[in-house]
Amino acid sequence: MNLPARLSALLLLSLLAGASAAAPTDAAKAADRCEADVADTIRRMRGKDVQELQFTATKRVLQPATDDETGVRGEGRYRAGTSGNTVTFTYSCAFNAKSETTSGVLFRENLAGRAAPEKEFLPDLTNLSPEACESAAAADLKLRHPRVGRINFGSDSRRIGPGQNGQVQLEGKGAVERAPGMNAIPFSYSCQVEPRSGRIASVQTLE
Repeated sequence: MNLPARLSALLLLSLLAGASAAAPTDAAKAADRCEADVADTIRRMRGKDVQELQFTATKRVLQPATDDETGVRGEGRYRAGTSGNTVTFTYSCAFNAKSETTSGVLFRENLAGRAAPEKEFLPDLTNLSPEACESAAAADLKLRHPRVGRINFGSDSRRIGPGQNGQVQLEGKGAVERAPGMNAIPFSYSCQVEPRSGRIASVQTLE
């Protein structure tokens, strides 16, 4: 083989080696850039609920679309902070090697992996008496402070929520004079109420 032919062969081998080395590099860059943009999109849309976001490398698929553009699709998961459940998702993205930009970032969550929405709390208020709860709270304070003076309840502080074992929890705040002439100090109270009968199952006060 003459010298020009040898030089041409060496040049061709060099180009082929460079192309084969560049291909994995471009593929890795496409995957990294797309997955970074997918992660940013999920965090932007779901906010602080997204924790421990991860991509599944074995599910990643790269598909060259044009000479400069590569399509990337795959799967991932994250832990939902509000529920602690693991949410899985699929994603797709396109990476342009020439401009080093991504486009068409899409993700779809597996809704079965998300926590079911909490049912609206709709208690039966027919037999619920805030005054009965406040009377029970006052009696509890009098047991602890036999010389108790005034006890005031803030009606605007009343709150109703789900209690224990199907009961309703009624809570609020107030102020108490532990003895006549003493400065009033704030306290909070809560009652567990049987919704059907209105019976006060338990009461707790905290100063």
